[in-house]
Amino acid sequence: MAALTPETSINKCLSISELRSDNWKSLEDNLGRLSTISADHADFTATSQQVKRSIETLSSLEIYFANPGARALAKLKGMIARGELVRGHLASGQFQNKLDRLAKRQRYSEVLMVGATSASEQKAIRRRLRPNRSVYDDFAFDTVFVQTFEDALNALRVNPMLQAVVIHDGFPFRSQDCHLDTLHSVLDELDVLFEATPDFERGPLLGSHIAKLRPEVDRYLVAGSNVEDIAARTGETLKRVFRRDEDQDELVLSIMRGIEERYDAPWLNAVRDHGERPIVNLHTLAISRGKSIKNSTWIHDFAQFYGANLFLAETSATSGGLDSLLDPVGPLKIAQEKAARAFGAKRTVLVTNGTSTANKIVVQTHVRRGDRVLVDRNSHKSVHHALMLAGARVCYLDAYPLNDYSMYGAVDLREVKRKLLEYQRAGDPVRLLILTNCTFDGIVYDVKRVMMECLAIAPHLAFLFDEAWFAFAHFSPTYRERTAMGAAAELEAMFQDPDYAARYKTFSAELGAGAWEDDERILNTRLLADPSKARVRVYATQSTHKTLTALRQASMIHTWDQDFNEKAFGDAYLTHTSTSPNYQILASLDVARRQVELEGYRLVQHQLERAMSLRQQVSGDPLLMKYFRVLGVGDLVPAEYRESNAESYFDEKSGWRNFETAWRTDEFVLDPTHISLEISATGLSGDTLKNHLMDKCDIQINKTTRNTILAMATIGTTRSDVANFIQVLRKIALDCEERARNFSKIERSIHDDKVRSLTLQQPLPRFSNFHPAFRPNMETKDGDMGFANDLAMEDDNCEYLQPADAERAISGGRVVVSASLVVPYPPGSPILVPGQVIDIQTLKYLRALDVREIHGFRSELGLRVFREETLSRIL
Repeated sequence: MAALTPETSINKCLSISELRSDNWKSLEDNLGRLSTISADHADFTATSQQVKRSIETLSSLEIYFANPGARALAKLKGMIARGELVRGHLASGQFQNKLDRLAKRQRYSEVLMVGATSASEQKAIRRRLRPNRSVYDDFAFDTVFVQTFEDALNALRVNPMLQAVVIHDGFPFRSQDCHLDTLHSVLDELDVLFEATPDFERGPLLGSHIAKLRPEVDRYLVAGSNVEDIAARTGETLKRVFRRDEDQDELVLSIMRGIEERYDAPWLNAVRDHGERPIVNLHTLAISRGKSIKNSTWIHDFAQFYGANLFLAETSATSGGLDSLLDPVGPLKIAQEKAARAFGAKRTVLVTNGTSTANKIVVQTHVRRGDRVLVDRNSHKSVHHALMLAGARVCYLDAYPLNDYSMYGAVDLREVKRKLLEYQRAGDPVRLLILTNCTFDGIVYDVKRVMMECLAIAPHLAFLFDEAWFAFAHFSPTYRERTAMGAAAELEAMFQDPDYAARYKTFSAELGAGAWEDDERILNTRLLADPSKARVRVYATQSTHKTLTALRQASMIHTWDQDFNEKAFGDAYLTHTSTSPNYQILASLDVARRQVELEGYRLVQHQLERAMSLRQQVSGDPLLMKYFRVLGVGDLVPAEYRESNAESYFDEKSGWRNFETAWRTDEFVLDPTHISLEISATGLSGDTLKNHLMDKCDIQINKTTRNTILAMATIGTTRSDVANFIQVLRKIALDCEERARNFSKIERSIHDDKVRSLTLQQPLPRFSNFHPAFRPNMETKDGDMGFANDLAMEDDNCEYLQPADAERAISGGRVVVSASLVVPYPPGSPILVPGQVIDIQTLKYLRALDVREIHGFRSELGLRVFREETLSRIL
């Protein structure tokens, strides 16, 4: 292992968990080496230095873990100091094995004790906890003791096994021996706040900061006084408050009950219990109980592949311990309440038809015929279908283009504000804003800023954030701030805060009433919303199945709506939800929630580390770099949107600092778990390489453009997966090298032409405009897609044109108008919508596409367009 100081190795490493494991392994190996050689051996001094460095590194980490922990490490250090190297080698091996076992042990967790200062107090706490563990045989936990505010937050950051925190009052702020730098951005600010807080308020203060960092962790306070007053004022910050030396047995039971509450998956339990009952099925579903399979002589392989439990659980029953998704009153109702708690929402509903259906539900909830809606043109096709069904007047927003890679980024906030101001001037307020967060390619908005500035202009605006790719984000403190629910919670709290009201009053006075007549000034000002007028109305649709442990089509809708319309939402939900929802999909949603509440922090951290490892490995290998260039934030987020000026999010000099700074300050950031590789040097198109990876190498990637492929790291991605992908990329690079060495002159020319064609900039089409026949208001330029779509249902109103014919017609002066939604898949975003004027740039882009699946376009027929006489008739 490389020689590193504790500060360097800890604060600038990619993964603390791997650093810890590697150092325990190194310690075992080196102590074994020392125990077999004499002190005058040539390697003795160098090996002893490696042991010392491992001890120093682990000394800075083990104080935050129960096992092996600081006590075990202290014993080992004593053995080494006394020269008991054989004994030390055996002990280090036992500790390493224990670390490995705990990493795989089910239902094991650790509890953080803050402020129990003396060794005797710690011993007493351990003694009180140990006898009661048998009360909950399914769970086991051990305790970690820290003495300071700083160490408590550091422990929560580095120890993902912590499930509860018990705060004893009377603790200091600063740590005496801390080598971690996880709080570098806020430490001084927190220190000032801590010193300004009365002693009896410091426990709740720590609890509130733990809630921001790890909201899933239960928080308890043990205080010497004022327990009644603290309990009355802390609200949901603390789960329970105890007086010192009272009810300590109940503290233990409370800790275990809190873990059990998160572990409980009520719908999974109900379905499993149903499967174990001897049900006689005189209802629908011939497959129920698997009897139609058992009685068959032809389909036994079906049961052998899927297993008997799938069919035992297959039922249409809503009673007998089960529940109805359309009117939940039992385990499904509880499952949805648990999901809302886990994902930080006021309400959550489960969806079994994917986020396509979830988007339709939210749009129908808010949009009435003729309502104005602002929407990113690159939203998923389900959004556009929903807007057509609702009869919305749609104003499309163009994201910034990344022409070099045939990708779109995100929508500039200035553009959103400009459109909102236009509609305000026209007396035509916007009902709903729809954005994708994060995008297919990993571009993430500053959601709180978007909502804050939009509500300053339109205080009753509702927001729909399509977070299909972002279900995991709530379980990382850095990611969470850019989620819809995380931002909604912050905004509501801000609008209720007297300090914010005073800040807004000052801002409003400095801006002046006349500024609202000056659009450029408003566009160039970072706006604050009026807390007396702004309403927080936020919806997030998430494809749980995309990034968490859930079956296909498993999705959720999370809401934080101060003006929630129960009837409108309920009607929309009933309209689009199947009366025969798949119970296995629902059970997987329940399990996904359970998993992320108990280990989401750890899993997401590992997901991020795997992604960064892949990025570093490819970027650091000269051969791989020659053919595969990892696109970083500097490639995908233009400089004007990066206040941090960060070009990469992790490096050995600054560690994770750039990542945290950029995600705090920049208008757009890149989710590093979306890994785009630019591949034009291979001479292969994205679609060709994608097929090669799947057909020949058994590697499935996410999407392609003409010169990129997109790989994603999820909570299921392992180090072996990363290693295998790197190995395959290296094999492809070596094949490219081999071919290049043996090219004939003609083959070299053909290859170079192919590379040039892939690297030539292909301008992406912007949304042109709606034809006047579908524009209710010529001043605001929005379009009635629903009317255009209805008109296109009649064949007599339409004709087909091949792209080349359409281009000739446009060049000849004809206005050619799309009569269908044309959607390349992936990514599932339209390039044409009903009623849109087709321009030549869009046709060129259509011809250049290398995806096989283009919804709404039949190559043998061409594009479906409106006849000229149809348009003339309705103008």
